[in-house]
Amino acid sequence: MTQSFSFDATDLNIVEQLRLNGRANNQQIAEKLGLTATTVSTRIKRMEDANQLRVVAVSDFSAHGFNVLLRISVEVDGRPASDVAHELADLPEVFAVHIVTGRYDIDMLVALHDFEDLAHFLLDRLSEIHGIRSLTPAIVVDICSYQFDVAPIEAKE
Repeated sequence: MTQSFSFDATDLNIVEQLRLNGRANNQQIAEKLGLTATTVSTRIKRMEDANQLRVVAVSDFSAHGFNVLLRISVEVDGRPASDVAHELADLPEVFAVHIVTGRYDIDMLVALHDFEDLAHFLLDRLSEIHGIRSLTPAIVVDICSYQFDVAPIEAKE
């Protein structure tokens, strides 16, 4: 069960320190903020328990040999979009799936090792999923912004 939670200035400062260095331990964060390690630990645990904070590792696509990124818009027919979306999300090449409004029902982001994988993914892998009426793939040619700390967090006064 999610607890009720409000961020204060100390929580925001702890989150900021984790954004700057996700490997920082509680003692290092405490020293930078003038707190005790116990206070930092307690607050991080409270934020995690309230599902307001999750510390994760992020890796670079190209460092792992993924050199092709695609955005694919999917139009669904004859099946609930949520069912198709969940099946798409199970594909290892797919790293994000969103049910959206507008002309398409689903948008997804796909990482492939190289262009030789493109035809196999589009024609073979996706053809196994029933309910896809049409696909509109777009190759990502440049990444202008790639942020994971985008959730706006405000302290309660």
